[in-house]
Amino acid sequence: MLKLTLKPGEFIDIGNEIKVIFSGGSANNIHLLVDAPKTMNIVRSNAGKQKKTSPYYREKGISPEAQKEIAAILRREKERQICVR
Repeated sequence: MLKLTLKPGEFIDIGNEIKVIFSGGSANNIHLLVDAPKTMNIVRSNAGKQKKTSPYYREKGISPEAQKEIAAILRREKERQICVR
């Protein structure tokens, strides 16, 4: 299993014929573009009739306390930049 971190617009090639492009996302979703030959069967995991549990798991998010601390740091840095100008 390969885990990648991509920025919007970045992509991965799978073989010579398939390109998967990360086009952005939101809190619980990512947006992928799959460029592959029309003869290739591409199916979403929830599109099948038989629901299987995924062997993959969602990574744990950061705690609310950590989110507040990060927000406070960002506010201080923004205020510091305004004062420097």
